[in-house]
Amino acid sequence: MAHYAFLDDDGIVTQVIVGRDETDLPDWITSWEAYYGNLHGQTCRRTSYNTHAGQHSLGGTPFRGNYAGIGFTYDEDRDAFIPPQPFPSWTLDEATFQWAAPVAYPDDGLRYNWDEASQSWQEVTDGL
Repeated sequence: MAHYAFLDDDGIVTQVIVGRDETDLPDWITSWEAYYGNLHGQTCRRTSYNTHAGQHSLGGTPFRGNYAGIGFTYDEDRDAFIPPQPFPSWTLDEATFQWAAPVAYPDDGLRYNWDEASQSWQEVTDGL
């Protein structure tokens, strides 16, 4: 079993499906990516359910940065799926393919939300 992401013309993931393993190819198919892409009329790229933030959860080789999700962007140059940028001030960490705040998340056990206007973490105090 493998997972495949369908991309629109801007490289944005529109759908993720479960499909056949690339190692399980009948003679008449050269690639499941190509087959599924032709079937759906979109570019298709395989994605790894076990890859997140540039790490493979089972100790294997990470594949394409992150497991694709709807709204993620496939970056052809990086050969990676990148989640949507949460705030304009956040930058992409090239090692993890995750967005990083300009200020590190506090390490004091409390909960915080990012405040873009003040460029800082604000403690959550409403009990939610």
